[in-house]
Amino acid sequence: MSQPRCPSYYNATIDHETDYPELEGEFEVDVVIIGGGFTGVATALELSEQGIKVALLEANKIGWGATGRNGGQVTGSLSGDNAMVKQLRNRIGLEAEEFVWNLRWRGHEIIKRRVEKYQIECDLKFGHLHTAYKPGHMAQMRSTFDEGVRRGMGDELTLLTKSEIGDYLDTPLYFGGLLNKRNMHLHSVNLCIGEARAADSLGAKIFEHSQVLDIQDGDHLLVKTTKGQIRAHSALLAGNAYHKLARNKLGGLLFPASLGNCATVQLDPELAKQLNPHDVAVYDSRFVLDYYRMTADHRLMFGGGTNYSGRDSKDVAAELRPAIERTFPKLKGVEIEFQWTGMAGIVVNRIPQLGKISPNVFYCQGYSGHGVATSHIMGEIMSHAIRGQLHEFDLFANMKQIRLPVGEWLGNQGMALGMLYYRMMEHFR
Repeated sequence: MSQPRCPSYYNATIDHETDYPELEGEFEVDVVIIGGGFTGVATALELSEQGIKVALLEANKIGWGATGRNGGQVTGSLSGDNAMVKQLRNRIGLEAEEFVWNLRWRGHEIIKRRVEKYQIECDLKFGHLHTAYKPGHMAQMRSTFDEGVRRGMGDELTLLTKSEIGDYLDTPLYFGGLLNKRNMHLHSVNLCIGEARAADSLGAKIFEHSQVLDIQDGDHLLVKTTKGQIRAHSALLAGNAYHKLARNKLGGLLFPASLGNCATVQLDPELAKQLNPHDVAVYDSRFVLDYYRMTADHRLMFGGGTNYSGRDSKDVAAELRPAIERTFPKLKGVEIEFQWTGMAGIVVNRIPQLGKISPNVFYCQGYSGHGVATSHIMGEIMSHAIRGQLHEFDLFANMKQIRLPVGEWLGNQGMALGMLYYRMMEHFR
């Protein structure tokens, strides 16, 4: 049985709510995509633009999962970048660093192009600040700044001192930061729905409330739901931490982590501007970080405190309030109107996982908390792979991934212990 949308700020401010039918009867397409979040919708749109007949099946509503529960930040902080470079050096040599660097910004370009081409209203804004929580954290920011300048981003990056941070944020917390004008923030659900509407306009068949119960592989795939079935040449599993399909092949590779977010009541516009004069999105430099931004209607959206046990937090607002008030003392006692959780798919080495569970069934998952940009990159790569252009797909599919030979619960406890270690190491950074 399908579930309603979560009580998030995003879902309370949807511009165009979806009303796609449940799958009934039988259809035949070229590609069936299972999962109506960013990965599935982005791939469906890419394929539809190429004239490929696509059906997309979502168990609940478009954007229901992690796509509709994140912080809405589009940054170049590519998960697993160092691990990617290390493995890719053995395959493409000196091109590895260039490939990964360009990958950082590829999702930005895809999203900007989509928003402009299809006139998607999703509160897209530019500007992001990576803040130094300790003086020692500035060294890494200087390194990132120097690399960006060397690669032609000098006009988009500004390294800020402790005294300069006050021009951007009314907070006593930080010791400096790196301002990035290429990075973006946006309304995640409105973007995803806008992309789904674009795919629909190009002929994609989209079905909601249509949980997949079985995939029968063979010369022609048969994907079954409660009331219907779809025949296709290829399929893509794009459910990330929310689906339980193909556990015999995918078990032990990815583990869910609960991310908590909240949004305050609407603030006085002058107060919102005082707190964040340049309307930048922010995350700090800790291993387990806080991230926040102002919404289009002057609320503070604030997230943090990732729970690696795999369980949702019981009271997100209570857990995040101390961090909000520590960051912005002027918001002490502010009313929090929305609170919600979402499951991110965490990978041990943080490298996104692309592959096949059979010759005709692809999967794509594991963005480790950096999914808004990365899902769009992977949607492009998966659309190429499904059409037979396998170069980039193979680069990821041949990455060495760490499979934990334990169940999900035990794996999550291992992840939680690992993050406890990193929290302890925070004292030495």
